[in-house]
Amino acid sequence: MKRIITFLVVVVVTTAVMVGTTPNLLKDINLGLDLKGGFEILYEATPIEAGGKVTKDALQETAKSIEKRANKLGTSEPDVTTEGTNRIRLKMPGVTDEKVVREKMQEPATLTFRSKDGTEKSADQYNKIELYGNEFAENGASYHPDQLNTFYEVSIKVKDKSKLADITKRLLNKELAIFMDDTLLYAPVVRAVLSDGTASISGGYTKEQAKDLSDKINLGALPLKLTEKYSQSVGATLGKLSLDQTLQAGIIGSLIILAFMILVYRIPGLVASFTLIVYTWLLIAFFYFAGVTLTLPGIAAFILGIGMAVDANIITDERIKEELRSGKSILSAVKAGSRISFRTVMDAHVTTFIAAAVMFGLGTGAVKGFAFVLMLDLIVSIITNIFFSRYLLHLLVKGNIIKSPRMLGVKESEISAL
Repeated sequence: MKRIITFLVVVVVTTAVMVGTTPNLLKDINLGLDLKGGFEILYEATPIEAGGKVTKDALQETAKSIEKRANKLGTSEPDVTTEGTNRIRLKMPGVTDEKVVREKMQEPATLTFRSKDGTEKSADQYNKIELYGNEFAENGASYHPDQLNTFYEVSIKVKDKSKLADITKRLLNKELAIFMDDTLLYAPVVRAVLSDGTASISGGYTKEQAKDLSDKINLGALPLKLTEKYSQSVGATLGKLSLDQTLQAGIIGSLIILAFMILVYRIPGLVASFTLIVYTWLLIAFFYFAGVTLTLPGIAAFILGIGMAVDANIITDERIKEELRSGKSILSAVKAGSRISFRTVMDAHVTTFIAAAVMFGLGTGAVKGFAFVLMLDLIVSIITNIFFSRYLLHLLVKGNIIKSPRMLGVKESEISAL
């Protein structure tokens, strides 16, 4: 009786949680560019310095900086991927004002600190570059009130302390101008020799000015110079249609699968159907809490995962039926079938997970998204369709609810025939 109560409590509580949370989970899941629409830009990266090279590390660092800039726009889950040896693709789902995005993302991206050292007579007064943006520490700029709490100043941190010390020693009491490409932002004066790799930029800035400068240093310090090669506004009509059709087909297919499981495997099929529903809900919950952006390739991986989850249950249930046909008792058949099928099911999940991990490590864009969702599918499937499903079935067997082989989908004649 205790096991039956446990079974009922687990099922009722789980069902209540799923029913209560599913609407909000579905409403707040992040949708990708192909489902939600948005804006897409392809950049070509070139070295800042003449004769430089576009390395893989520099391209990755630049992609990270672009993602930070896109996040400042308030877009949901911008997708930034590198392509080939010198290209970066930016996708921004849910963009409503293309003009604002274009203006923000096309702002000059090459940050330099320049001086007049030895160039005072030149037409371009600040034409000696002392520091490039990629020489600053990641998120190395911040703003805060000055000592008198009257104005704001900006603190910066560089990677090479000795270089900053040499520059400030040489330019003591001289201007060190801050440029974004060829646009002069500010021209603060060096007031001291800085040997610890940090500096404060002050000049009677308001809070807005200080924030603007720190943001430009952090967001504009790109290791490479970017040129826009291609851009387009992507509508969500096709993606939404595809999503609606996919969901409709998925619901119909799932209902057919659940009916088949119950008809063929009886109570184990009923338990498997319940755990499949739990599997789907838990996966959606993971998408929500992990902030995963769902795309059409992700939906394809999601459906593939459902298929593998069904296979896991069918393999187990078929093995239990074989044990029953061999003449074992119900409890012995369930234990033996679960134990023997465990390795087969786990082998299938582990090998598929390894393949997905390789795809995730080597792939880009849609391939990486497909692989990530598939890996998440497999983890959730192991939790629900292997361990949780068997736990519920064992509760029913040990609670003496399943009293005949027919309740497991096996006829008496099949047993006697063997």
